[in-house]
Amino acid sequence: MTEFNMKELKMNSRSKSSGQILAIVIIVLALIGGGFWWLFTNKQAMAKEGREFGREAIQRIAVQHDLAFFSSRLSPAARLQFPPSAQQDFISRMQKLGTPAGPVDVQGDIVFQSQFFEPNGNFHARINFPARGAEINIAISHPVGRWQIDDVAFTPDPER
Repeated sequence: MTEFNMKELKMNSRSKSSGQILAIVIIVLALIGGGFWWLFTNKQAMAKEGREFGREAIQRIAVQHDLAFFSSRLSPAARLQFPPSAQQDFISRMQKLGTPAGPVDVQGDIVFQSQFFEPNGNFHARINFPARGAEINIAISHPVGRWQIDDVAFTPDPER
């Protein structure tokens, strides 16, 4: 082999290795970009689901007086606060006020404890029943698998 062929061979091997490194860098950057896209998309979807669940929880508990929904969606800590007899009493207090007069305006949003994980939310509604108004507050979270109710407070106004 001539000296010229040796230099050409060395240059070809260098350009091949730098091309391979560039391809690996592009792949790694694409994977990182795809990961961030997935995290942001997942966060938006989780926040949307949480807002829907918060509104549904207030609707099903305060308006429809759905004991089965209330019972099945309580977190383990909330089950200690609301054993079955307390759940029934809670729903009965709302049933005594009747059906709300007009639509229920639910306020609240989802926040994430860490940038993309551990979502929870607080939702509040003012409900106008025929005899008097009331306030309901619900705290929700999504630790694993599904949304759950962590705390609920119902405060009726004094009688009119």
